[in-house]
Amino acid sequence: MNRRKFLELSAAGLAYSTSALSAGLADPRPKRVGLIGCGWYGKCDLLRLIQVAPVEVVSVCDVDSQMLSGAAAIVAERQASKKTPRTYGDYRKMLAEKDLDVVLIATPDHWHALPMIAAVEAGADVYVQKPISVDVVEGQAMLAAARRTGRVVQVGTQRRSTPHLIEARDTVVKPGLLGKVGMVEIYCYYHMRARENPPDTAPPESLDYEMWTGPAPMRPYNKLVHPRSWRAFMEYGNGIVGDMCIHMLDMVRWILDLGWPKRVSSAGGILVEKNSKANISDTQSATFEFDEFPVVWEHRTWGHPADPKYPWGATIYGERGTLKLSVNSFDFEPFGGNGAIHRDVVMELDKYPEDKTEKDLERHVAPAIRVHMLDFLKCIETRGKPVADIEQGHISTASCILANLSMQLGRSLSWDPKSHQVVGDAEANKRLRRPYRKPWVHPEPA
Repeated sequence: MNRRKFLELSAAGLAYSTSALSAGLADPRPKRVGLIGCGWYGKCDLLRLIQVAPVEVVSVCDVDSQMLSGAAAIVAERQASKKTPRTYGDYRKMLAEKDLDVVLIATPDHWHALPMIAAVEAGADVYVQKPISVDVVEGQAMLAAARRTGRVVQVGTQRRSTPHLIEARDTVVKPGLLGKVGMVEIYCYYHMRARENPPDTAPPESLDYEMWTGPAPMRPYNKLVHPRSWRAFMEYGNGIVGDMCIHMLDMVRWILDLGWPKRVSSAGGILVEKNSKANISDTQSATFEFDEFPVVWEHRTWGHPADPKYPWGATIYGERGTLKLSVNSFDFEPFGGNGAIHRDVVMELDKYPEDKTEKDLERHVAPAIRVHMLDFLKCIETRGKPVADIEQGHISTASCILANLSMQLGRSLSWDPKSHQVVGDAEANKRLRRPYRKPWVHPEPA
């Protein structure tokens, strides 16, 4: 590829920006928005939406009254109308108003399926955080509900909207600079697993712990559970594979146009950090076998990363070069040494100065969330499928769930996407659905 052609492609990739997308929104009427889950990423998502579109946040919902009131105050400060949204402790009461155009869901993972299905049935378009579900049947039911109601559902796998990753796809992968791809590695080496072993206690007065637990098994309250550390427990999610692998697997599937894996195998467990109360694996590898090539995952919550510059990312190996990708940068290294490309994430702190002081905001991710929100809004207007449509979120989520099932069962799982079953494995198929705690009823893909 000559330099002129590369620059043309690069410019085309960078044009996919918040300004370009926002200019394409034709409907000036503010969308009426509700948020379910007012914790860390609920606020991150909602405040990015406020930055890029004339929305009116009319309702917020959370089972923690302190978190709820804090979110309502931030919204009143940040949205144009300065109005304080209505507050709810039960998402069913919020949705019963049936006055919302858009619902954002950023609850713990075990609370994604039921609110998402209820929201589309109430007539709202939905932005739901990843992973979409804690079991495969939940994901099927969510996809079926979205299609049955005709609602737009965007999943929070915002790597698909990360500007420098779009550039990597459009200027390295699509033009064929990698040549034939034969293998992909995805990985996370963050020391992110809870290491504490605190005693169980009574829940704080501000928290409705019965509602917080919902359909999940009832555990004694522990300070690791709320807020934010609930990912330490498999009862509420799918461990680091469900939290971090899904991002990188989904990104690779998008960049390389991959569908379902035909076989998934995984091994690992709690091999090093055995003193923590956390019950998720600290060490795990998984192989997702696609028709084209394998995608191999590895995480360790201890030790050094294989490459300190890429502690969480993906490496795509091609016959003509290697491409490394992360939320912070990408590096393309062709064989022969000529034509290497490096890009760093471009933060938009001058354009959005509030990002500089917002508590707990991942500033390097904020631009991707904004683009992701604008893609969502554009598809609400066109009734098209967003870049992270619910079906794509289901494929990536279910693939990660299958990896955990493979590790638990100690065998590889062959997947049939048409029947949505593991081939010839009754025990694995039984585990595609988690038991729900009464009185909550597991949704069905009808």
